[in-house]
Amino acid sequence: MRPHRKLLSFLVCACLTALSSSGVPARAPSSRPPATPASETTMTDVPHLQASANLAQLMQAIIFPNSNVIFFAQDKNPADVKHAEKASLSTDPLAGTFGGWAAVENSSLALAEAANLLTIPGRVCSNGRTVPVNDTDWLKFVQGLRAAGLTSYQAAQSKSNDQMLEAADAVMTACSNCHNRYRDKPGGLAGRCR
Repeated sequence: MRPHRKLLSFLVCACLTALSSSGVPARAPSSRPPATPASETTMTDVPHLQASANLAQLMQAIIFPNSNVIFFAQDKNPADVKHAEKASLSTDPLAGTFGGWAAVENSSLALAEAANLLTIPGRVCSNGRTVPVNDTDWLKFVQGLRAAGLTSYQAAQSKSNDQMLEAADAVMTACSNCHNRYRDKPGGLAGRCR
């Protein structure tokens, strides 16, 4: 069974379990075993975490664009960004449905949550090297990114560009610490993740 089908099966079972425990009659599909009550669910029932992107893809897809939203709020007021004509289709988080300061809060939380993705075993760097998820420095830098994301979230809640300036500095420092150790190596791409 493919991972997304396992997740879908798990979610269907969880929903059926919730419905049946709430007194609403629910029937599991006949081809599936009866749902396990939520209180009896174990870690073996939860789909295993898997890395789908290499490290560069993860950075480009999540960390880089969300950092840019935070950096925007250093000297510009996100509340001044007008919603796009079709905000729900906007590719600009600042102009989307959850734009303005909410976008900065959400991007800050995305960085904090992305720290978890940086610790999934099996992820590789763009050069094929394994991401050093057990390395002490890696774990310290991942924690630094998480802390910077949470600092930025608190600053975004204040809606203060001055506080965002400090928060953006924390994000830049967290990124630079890791890049200096693992990315910006002699030999370019071939030397990364050492």
